[in-house]
Amino acid sequence: MRVNATAVGNFNRIRVEPVTGSIGAEISNIDLRDFDDEIIAEIQQAWLDHKVLFFRDQELTRKQHVAYGRALGELEVHPFVLSDSEHPEIIILNSTPDSFQAAEVWHSDVTFREAPPLGSVLFGRVIPEWGGDTCFANMELAYDMLADDVKEHIDGLYAIHSYVKAFGRGMSPHEQAAAREKFPDQKHPVVRSHPVTGNKILFINRNFTLGIDGMTADESRPLRRLLCAQAEKPEVQCRFRWQPNSIAQWDNRCTQHYAVPDHGGQHRRVERVTLIGDRPY
Repeated sequence: MRVNATAVGNFNRIRVEPVTGSIGAEISNIDLRDFDDEIIAEIQQAWLDHKVLFFRDQELTRKQHVAYGRALGELEVHPFVLSDSEHPEIIILNSTPDSFQAAEVWHSDVTFREAPPLGSVLFGRVIPEWGGDTCFANMELAYDMLADDVKEHIDGLYAIHSYVKAFGRGMSPHEQAAAREKFPDQKHPVVRSHPVTGNKILFINRNFTLGIDGMTADESRPLRRLLCAQAEKPEVQCRFRWQPNSIAQWDNRCTQHYAVPDHGGQHRRVERVTLIGDRPY
């Protein structure tokens, strides 16, 4: 079973402290309003090592949030989620007593696109007194923990990913057809490779995966349930307790996340920039 190294690592400018043995690290000795190429290179290396990075006490304006995201890669504009009027790259995830929102299902973001996102930088603007944590799962380790016969069975299979389950609810049939024409269903490998490390990743999730190519829904359901349940194992997870001005930055290619909906009627507002990725292979 592959786990992350628990050593702090050899970094000159940032401090990296692992959160668990399998995923996540907290980054300190840094102000993201003031970075240079060396700092970004060290963050990129820590990101590859730990898959999810956490930062505290980062007093970023929205403009600075976008600038930091752009230092990591090209940013996308989400096709369905409300964005900031001045900075369309920022999507707003706002939960209030009148409109409770939480992504309470294990998922990778926007896998219905031909090229799903590389990753995201999520900034905590308004954080509840309690609750509202985000959990993350290492989907490389989730793949490693599968039985050998399951690995052999899923090697070469493709899953069908669609926007419909997450964003099609409430749309009229005409609106769904128009959205599907713009964002047609995609076939992505059930086991993808990380484009930098080459590691194998279990790439299937409940939010966007409709089925397995070449199988009926009934035929594929037991397999999909088995594979999706891998993200639910504590051995592959870490849990982030939000504070105001905190950041969670995850590699969307090799992780899943889950927003815990236990903050009741408290206000929670987080804002996200997302990096354009590549087609899974």
